[in-house]
Amino acid sequence: MMQRTIKNTIMIEGIGLQTGNKVSLVLKSSPPDSGINFIRMDLPNKPLLNIQSMEISSGSGEADRRTTLGSGGMQVQTTEHLLAALAGAGIDNIIIETDNVELPGFDGSAKAFLDAIKRSGIIRQDSPKKIYDVKSPVWCKTGDSMLAIFPDDNFKVSYTLSYPGIGVQFFSAIIDEVTFETEIAPARTFCSEAEAAELLKRGLGKGANYDNTLVMAPGGPINNTLRFPDEPVRHKVLDLIGDLYVAGKSLKGHVVAIKSGHALNMELVKRLRS
Repeated sequence: MMQRTIKNTIMIEGIGLQTGNKVSLVLKSSPPDSGINFIRMDLPNKPLLNIQSMEISSGSGEADRRTTLGSGGMQVQTTEHLLAALAGAGIDNIIIETDNVELPGFDGSAKAFLDAIKRSGIIRQDSPKKIYDVKSPVWCKTGDSMLAIFPDDNFKVSYTLSYPGIGVQFFSAIIDEVTFETEIAPARTFCSEAEAAELLKRGLGKGANYDNTLVMAPGGPINNTLRFPDEPVRHKVLDLIGDLYVAGKSLKGHVVAIKSGHALNMELVKRLRS
């Protein structure tokens, strides 16, 4: 298993789901062992920051419905969908230039990012892939939410969702490139009607609409149609894959999650890092 980067430069534009800001991304190939690097082109000196050196912001968490990474005064918000696409495509080394604080949301899934990566092409590099090979269980919990990773010969995710207006959903699969592209990447972010109103009240969700966010009512999503009968739990798996890639390496282990969100996902990343 060798490291990978993209073949051709990718230029994409979109709107941040939470801030509503227009943002342009330029994704570039990067040498072996350089990792995933963000550059905030709109900041003085255009600092380059490696994802493994970034701190997980105290402002991140399920309450803000996005993962925020940063170092010093520099932040990158809503990283989970792009990072999930990079993990799903097996991209180890890349430079991500952005001109705003939040990454674009597109349709609320990882599909647009993954499609762009595939159009660019993928190059195998002359350096072995770095992998966290889990040898003993690592776990964390808060309230009735739990997240753990156990030794396994593959990267597998088993997620149990319990959500108001949705009920209980369960999804479990070995995650490889095909599974990610067909079963995970198209799954869109979601919230309840009450949550949508609360997010807007707090000044968030400015870039969200009924097309890029599944607003779940008792009868199903408002003004939308599900791509999968269990699309919400699949999106939680997508978020989890993206968040765990903040560790900076691929994973070999069985991840078991019960009602886990961004904050708990990041707690597991901290434990993997240590």
